[in-house]
Amino acid sequence: MRWALVKVALAVTTMVVVAFAVPLGIVIKEMARDRAFSNAERQAAAIGPTLSITAERAPLERAVASTQAGAAGRIAVHVPASGEPGSQALEIGTRRAAQQDLATARRLGRASVSEVSGGSALLQPTAIASGEIAIVEVFVPEGDVAAGVITAWLLLAGVGVALIVGSVAVADRLGARMVQPAQRLAGAAHALGEGRLGARVPEEGPAELRSAAVAFNSMADQVVQLLASERELAADLSHRLRTPLTVLRLNAASLGDGPAADQTRSAVEQLEREVDTIIRTAREAKPQTAATGPGAGCDAAEVVRERMDFWSALAEDEGRKVRVAGVDRPVRIPVARPELAAALDALLGNVFRHTPEGTAFSVDVHNGEDAVIVLVSDAGPGIADPEAALARGHSTGGDGSTGLGLDIVRRVAESTGGDVRIGSSVLGGTEVRIWIGLDSFGGRASREARRRTRHRGSAVRRRKRVPA
Repeated sequence: MRWALVKVALAVTTMVVVAFAVPLGIVIKEMARDRAFSNAERQAAAIGPTLSITAERAPLERAVASTQAGAAGRIAVHVPASGEPGSQALEIGTRRAAQQDLATARRLGRASVSEVSGGSALLQPTAIASGEIAIVEVFVPEGDVAAGVITAWLLLAGVGVALIVGSVAVADRLGARMVQPAQRLAGAAHALGEGRLGARVPEEGPAELRSAAVAFNSMADQVVQLLASERELAADLSHRLRTPLTVLRLNAASLGDGPAADQTRSAVEQLEREVDTIIRTAREAKPQTAATGPGAGCDAAEVVRERMDFWSALAEDEGRKVRVAGVDRPVRIPVARPELAAALDALLGNVFRHTPEGTAFSVDVHNGEDAVIVLVSDAGPGIADPEAALARGHSTGGDGSTGLGLDIVRRVAESTGGDVRIGSSVLGGTEVRIWIGLDSFGGRASREARRRTRHRGSAVRRRKRVPA
């Protein structure tokens, strides 16, 4: 908008300056010409009284020399013969006009201008005592005709440029006063979209932008209220789960000893911890993301080992072969520990839920310079429609699943600028690839770095192909 106003002001001012400056420049040129020839007419008129008295050479030469133009050699007097016996035509000064032009001026009896080399000649007819018509020729150089014109044109151009620059500066200031509130509104909208719920817009600028700022601030306040209500609702719902969890824990405690009883009690304890986490997170005044700052994050290798220890016991009961790779050294990622654990549990739970007993699976962690890749692969029947499986709330199975597990995984990956992809695994079934970006601030690695890391990940997968 700012540059549009500047362009409009530039175009309008330029047209106005041209519309006035061009005709004015032409008028100045004509005025200079008229001034030069008016001066020539005055010089010629100064010779008239002498011609009316005498046509002799000596008085005429003195009269010519007494004028400014005559002293400069610019006046010539052409006196025709009187018609008496022995009379001859008389010429004083240097003739520049053609004889035909002199004859034409003598015949017409009025002043005329003829073009000559180096300028123009004013031919002024004057009657003499003998009744003949003498011609006074005044030479007007081109320099006299254009005297002062260039200077006047330069002054006009300077005034025009000053007007254009002034109008552009004024338009720029006016545009800035209009654009700055709009930019603040756009910046606040971006900040709100990035999760900074305290972003507000000063109610300044034109009336329309003040109205938009009021509407934006009201919308932001309502968003904060809605999120607070949503957190309270989540906390209340989580609190309602405590009663059935307490009963479930008491019943699990009465199961006695044995692997199944231990697994049931461990699952109940894990469920209680997850409910407590939900309640604490929902009660916090500020919504949290997977990565909340430079210090947030966890050791992905440690979380994978911990969750695989939990699921390995169930895998052993069902006769599933389990392989874990890439967890022998720490792998820091900008994802909170509970978020990564929930994502892994969702994927591994899908393996147990949607593949037959005895189906092998594996978890691989690949650590790159700009990203970490977590691969969960199985030897099951695979997923027919991967894109539909990644859609929130969509279920690809017929066992009543909600499809929200993959949505949890997707949100964890996208919170770091990564993504989730589903493909065919080297085991023959499904492979879910979680791409976790290592830029904890922006969540976006460069494209070149992503391609390099993706290439390394593909190479690692090819090297690690083993039979199920």
